Amino acid sequence: MKLTVKIIAGLVLGILVGVIFNLFAPDAFAPVDKYLFGPVGQIFLNLIKMLVVPIVFFSIVVGTAGISDPKKLGRMGGKTVGFFLVTTTIAISIAMALAYLIKPGVEGSFSGNADFEAQDAPPVMDTIINIIPTNPVQALVEGNMLQIIAFAIFIGFALAILGDRTKALRNLFEQGNDVMMYLVKIIMETAPYGAFALIASAVGGQGKEALQSMGMYFLVVLGALLIHFLFTYGSAIYFLCKENPIKFYKAFAPAMAVAFSTSSSSGTLPVSMKTAQENLKIPKQISSFVQPLGATINMDGTAIMQGVATIFIAQITGVDLTFTQLVIVVVTATLASIGTAGVPGVGLIMLAMVLKQVGLPVEPIGLILAVDRLLDMTRTAVNITGDAAAAMYITKSEEKREGKEVKSVL
Repeated sequence: MKLTVKIIAGLVLGILVGVIFNLFAPDAFAPVDKYLFGPVGQIFLNLIKMLVVPIVFFSIVVGTAGISDPKKLGRMGGKTVGFFLVTTTIAISIAMALAYLIKPGVEGSFSGNADFEAQDAPPVMDTIINIIPTNPVQALVEGNMLQIIAFAIFIGFALAILGDRTKALRNLFEQGNDVMMYLVKIIMETAPYGAFALIASAVGGQGKEALQSMGMYFLVVLGALLIHFLFTYGSAIYFLCKENPIKFYKAFAPAMAVAFSTSSSSGTLPVSMKTAQENLKIPKQISSFVQPLGATINMDGTAIMQGVATIFIAQITGVDLTFTQLVIVVVTATLASIGTAGVPGVGLIMLAMVLKQVGLPVEPIGLILAVDRLLDMTRTAVNITGDAAAAMYITKSEEKREGKEVKSVL
């Protein structure tokens, strides 16, 4: 908790410093950001990103080998994907309902251009086929998470089946995983400084006009994120896991604080896994399987942004979306999250895909660019909390199935 307090203090101080620069010394912000905030924040990001690929690979191999039973692995995978799809659908439905209720774009209008070009959403079958890497080494180099996860699952499954014959290799993977977790512990000591620099850079770089012009849109997205965070995940923790949601949020707070500063689900993965295993007492083999998968395919926060943004853009351009188009938005946004990298800004590219599917212009994306960086931080924290909630649900579900006494861990 001492580290959590330091990280939160860094975030608050960073916001204050950013606001001061923004309001009272905007001309001085650029050099300070270039030589102080930017480098410190980027070094912290690089330290975390350095561990993402090896920790996903090692943890998935170790987690799969620890499960050993192919039926159990398939059952866990099915429940995990099902949990993610249901929560993502709920998330975007909440977002669209709130956007229609508050109508953030009714009084607005649009003029201007954006630097985004609409792309076709990848066909579902292509996404499924591309999960299997033709060159695992290339997948590791490029950081293709779905392919890395698939390759690691195959290796872990082989280690489990071969048993004692591959004991030395299995020990090597377990030791590699231990090394990665130790490095996470060291890097986390720098988190308060990295969080301060990243948030100060993000807030200080926003102009007053930009922050004011999209205020209503910002509040609607923030409200939908809060509702989903508290009620959807809270309900899952309370009803499915029989745990206290408040204690769950408190225990997972360190990871949420880092996610808020980095705006990257994948980048926060080492920290979120360590927090889930140590604070939430989620077994390593479940955490190692569910959370890397969630960082790749579970984008509830991003889905909320897309839902609000789609309705907002329809309102400011005077387009009335039909019920069929609304269903298309839900389905497209949910499927588009599968295989999308959990990195900063990717939600805007996904939004362009969704807008194209319902015939809306992509140019108004330029309107939401000003506040998207701040929202990106919040929705990343929501994304990784959903991953942890799924891991908790799988843990309780498997304990109940195996006839174990399900005890509170919080």
